[in-house]
Amino acid sequence: MIEIMTPDEVDRGRVTGRLVGTILQTLRTRTQVGTNLLEIDEWTKEMIRGGGATSCYIDYAPSFGDGPFGHYICTSVNDAVLHGMPHDHRLANGDLLSLDLAIVKDGVASDAAISFLVGTPRDPADAALIDATERALAAAIAVAKPGAHIGDLSRAIEDVLSADGYPINTEFGGHGIGSTMHQDPHISNAGRAGRGYKLRPGLMLAIEPWVMADTDRLVTDPTDGWTLRSATGCRTAHTEHTIALTETGSEILTLPDPV
Repeated sequence: MIEIMTPDEVDRGRVTGRLVGTILQTLRTRTQVGTNLLEIDEWTKEMIRGGGATSCYIDYAPSFGDGPFGHYICTSVNDAVLHGMPHDHRLANGDLLSLDLAIVKDGVASDAAISFLVGTPRDPADAALIDATERALAAAIAVAKPGAHIGDLSRAIEDVLSADGYPINTEFGGHGIGSTMHQDPHISNAGRAGRGYKLRPGLMLAIEPWVMADTDRLVTDPTDGWTLRSATGCRTAHTEHTIALTETGSEILTLPDPV
């Protein structure tokens, strides 16, 4: 299903998106060496409820996961890149942490992800991974406007990641979003310009470049049946924003409240 949102629904999406962005920024500020992933999950639950929203993840049970996710946020550490299930683990100095959050408020969902280093960075390659996903996301947003095609966004992401020498996995990517978290169209992290669904005002998209340092192969963690890790154990990064297509371009909905 591809859902075109009304102006009122986009307005509500702005509120939801701002809450997502603010929660993620707050979590980034609170997280330090020694923070437990279950603490992050608990903080997230408190902020979602305090914001009058509900989690998209608690009852989420797609075909690629092992039963309902059962947590409020994805916490992916180091070689984990997507769907990282919170568990009893304390973060160490230099860990690369990705947080992915999707919520619904007043009938409209928003989805975003950030990656950052905990404590003192140890390897410049980790910061380069994060920077690549952020630049790829910015490149995709820059070409997102009415009349463009989904393939234009995918190609913009691919151009940045490929230029930096990273392999690209196309099993998981961005997606439409609206009254529910995951909708069509799928936004691959590689593609051909001028192909695919033509963008139009009112469309909301969650664009999410993610990358693994030296492989394009994923493996599922057998302990939880959810966490996706790089097949080689290499470091990973993931960045995501929800945007809304306007009459002249696009608007990022998941920026945090100004400090």
